[in-house]
Amino acid sequence: MQVFSVLKFKSLVFKLCVIAGVSLVSYNVFAKEKQTAVELYGEISVDNGVLLDQNNNPVQLRGMSLFWSQWGGQFYNKSVVKTLTDDWNISVIRVAIAAKKGGYNTNPQGELKKVDVIVKAAVENGIYVIIDWHSHDAQNDIKSAIEFFETVAKKYGHLPNVIYEIYNEPDYESWNNDIKPYAETVIQKIRAIDDNNLIIVGTPTWSQRVDQAADNPLEGKNIAYTIHFYAGTHSQEIRDNVIYALDKGLAIFSTEWGMSKASGNGGVFKSETKKWIDFFDAHNISWLNWSIINKKESSAALKPSASHIANWTDRDLTKSGKWVKKRLLSY
Repeated sequence: MQVFSVLKFKSLVFKLCVIAGVSLVSYNVFAKEKQTAVELYGEISVDNGVLLDQNNNPVQLRGMSLFWSQWGGQFYNKSVVKTLTDDWNISVIRVAIAAKKGGYNTNPQGELKKVDVIVKAAVENGIYVIIDWHSHDAQNDIKSAIEFFETVAKKYGHLPNVIYEIYNEPDYESWNNDIKPYAETVIQKIRAIDDNNLIIVGTPTWSQRVDQAADNPLEGKNIAYTIHFYAGTHSQEIRDNVIYALDKGLAIFSTEWGMSKASGNGGVFKSETKKWIDFFDAHNISWLNWSIINKKESSAALKPSASHIANWTDRDLTKSGKWVKKRLLSY
């Protein structure tokens, strides 16, 4: 069978549009190649608590988080990013760079290489990438955090694709005494190099108390605060924290959520997950699901047999993976 070139195909579509009486405007819209997320939205900014695109229109990003870098590093590859972009319709991916437990503190160059692979793949596929300092007590080793973010800001700060997440999930820390002072210091170091790209800050109690941050927010531009939930553990009370923070003018970005209990196991809670994601969509809150890993765990998107080379079929996906993929494709 003869294969049409793109030019011949567009010519044929043009002729059919003329015959059907379709306007040339409609033809041009039809013929235009699909824009990538970054082409469409450009550099993300924050104004009055709202994430905006390059044309000052509200924007909502949706995607997947990779697993802890030191334990799921095999999935930090180009094939995974391409599959998630092409087959799952993501507009953002998250690199969860472990600060401790065999992560950056013991293998800094190895962890930076993982960042490099995913950032380059995100640029190639036209999606955003969150560079996440995956820690529960980041203020206790602020020197390493500064070193890490100065390094990545110098290398990638010119890219509109890049978003910084400077503290994944504080656990027992105080916002006023621990998290905010840490954030102020790290943000100052990033802004000395990159004065524009979005910065996301973790909040108390495993990033559930955005209301506490709202009572004493950070100064500066293009700052958002993260909310994390696990549907089997967190429900309306945590959503009320988000509403409080939104009413106070904070920009909220959910960099991590799961369909399981907070442990990562305990089943898949579809009904409560739907309430959460409908809530995020209603309030234009960007989100990423946890996580791309083939671990035997309820929150994992992939079955243990799934390959890190990607190109997965639905047979490779867990109940959580199937639900999230379907939701991503619905947009």
